[in-house]
Amino acid sequence: NFTYCPATGLAKGNEHSEFAGWAFPFPGVFLTEEFISEDEESEIVELMDRDDWKPSQSGRKKQDYGPKVNFKKQRLKAGSFTGLPSFSKKIVAQMKACSVLGGFLPVEQCNLDYMPERGSAIDPHFDDWWLWGERLVSLNLLSKTVLSMSCASEDSIQLLPTFSKENGELSPPGSFTQTSACKNSGEEGINCVLSPRLVPSKEVTVAIRLPRRSLVVLYGDARYKWKHAIYRKHIEHRRICVTFRELSAEFSTGGRHEELGKELLEIALSFQGRPV
Repeated sequence: NFTYCPATGLAKGNEHSEFAGWAFPFPGVFLTEEFISEDEESEIVELMDRDDWKPSQSGRKKQDYGPKVNFKKQRLKAGSFTGLPSFSKKIVAQMKACSVLGGFLPVEQCNLDYMPERGSAIDPHFDDWWLWGERLVSLNLLSKTVLSMSCASEDSIQLLPTFSKENGELSPPGSFTQTSACKNSGEEGINCVLSPRLVPSKEVTVAIRLPRRSLVVLYGDARYKWKHAIYRKHIEHRRICVTFRELSAEFSTGGRHEELGKELLEIALSFQGRPV
């Protein structure tokens, strides 16, 4: 019932929902369009398709480049991991230009193949945070889709009016006040007060539209408070998602398993890997 607006960082109520004209700040999302060119996309997909795609859950297929993990027992080892694929070296280098990806060192890459004929989807979930760090980075290839965000928190969200009297456009972040001017009964210049409105978080869903060849980063609240999903209705054509994950603090400098983290990063960033 809300759609994320990359230009303002707001989740804006959809026109035909009860939340039309209302919005709230939705932190923790970075989205950049046209992250790679069409030629680069074609080359990457061609190289992926030279390797086998293994069946995965919910009608997806996958290729994993990462360490061997048992999340239930919290055990981790290199296993047969030989690094990220060579074609990802350029992608990772380009990430350094993104403001939110300073110091991002991917230790795992997962390619997921979605097809409408297979009913491909992924249910609302959190990515593990024992092993994986704060930033989840995904490159969306071959077709557009929608990342659907939902929240199971008992908290409430404060909605604020989004229209100004002057132009009826979405207000920029930080411009909200406790009251807002609005047009009333078609007459210009008549002010009415719109107080903030509280709604249960559970009643709110936010759609993040992912154009073809866009890069999206989830961090902060979008990573830890909101579950993300891809629904079948949003897979119209073949779609490949390339997700990169970094290590959590436990496996980073100063962490309890720092040495193992260093070993895994050294393997990952050799860019000599094949799917495990």
